[in-house]
Amino acid sequence: MTTVLAAIDGSIFSQSVASHAAWSADRLSASVELMQVLGRREQAADNRSGRLVAGARRQLLEELVALDAQRSKLLMKQARLDLEEMAAIVAAAGVEATTTLRHGDLLETLASREEQAELIVVGKRGQAADFAKLHLGSNLERILRGASRPVLVAARAFSEIRRFMIAFDGRAGALASVEAVSRSALFHQLDCVIAMAGDPDERARRSLDQAAAQLSAAGLAPQVKILPGPAKTAIPAAAEQEAADLLVMGAYGRSRLRTLVIGGTTSEVIRESAIPVLIYK
Repeated sequence: MTTVLAAIDGSIFSQSVASHAAWSADRLSASVELMQVLGRREQAADNRSGRLVAGARRQLLEELVALDAQRSKLLMKQARLDLEEMAAIVAAAGVEATTTLRHGDLLETLASREEQAELIVVGKRGQAADFAKLHLGSNLERILRGASRPVLVAARAFSEIRRFMIAFDGRAGALASVEAVSRSALFHQLDCVIAMAGDPDERARRSLDQAAAQLSAAGLAPQVKILPGPAKTAIPAAAEQEAADLLVMGAYGRSRLRTLVIGGTTSEVIRESAIPVLIYK
């Protein structure tokens, strides 16, 4: 059985990540692996045990070391509870769930486990979500740059997905996303819209028509939309107008994905979108 990897961190997005993972796994006949990775900042902040001190300073040092150890234990306990609660959400959807708790780097941990995964699910933002609503989470940007599997960026709350929109621009990433959608059980029997922003030339329109034909051959019967304005605003607005529950986009490869951290179209669309966004590499 294949796996959907779901990365949680105890933030307000965790329940949504678990629910999106359960929905995806159910449609893909997969299980869910819920993963929480406690980074270096969540571990003991400072190794003080080797310091040579005396008297009152030694006593203070011992107390600080004990507090560090206690904090680490509490964080581990909290993370286990988070994982258990999210596993219960997945199980309630009738999907098998396992949990993984690690110390270290999130991206390295995902890379070590994604080979058997069909999909990675993450939240748009992490624990500082309420304090950084105009920014994407730093871990999300790293995952989008480094992951070799499709990445589903969960919205703040889960809603049943019945209709999806593909953002299409005729480039390699968009063509790859259309190919993936055509083959994936994730999209069976869902309503489909394929949209291109801007003022496409004849070649771009022909590419859009060919993509629509490929989706139709897969049984998806897409509606084709040409949207005025730049993609970063036109696509999220059209997704809302079309009552889409999921936005699908293609990325352009690892070097092009570097634009995500400096305000490229992909990051702008994710930031502006109120619905989950599925990114194909």
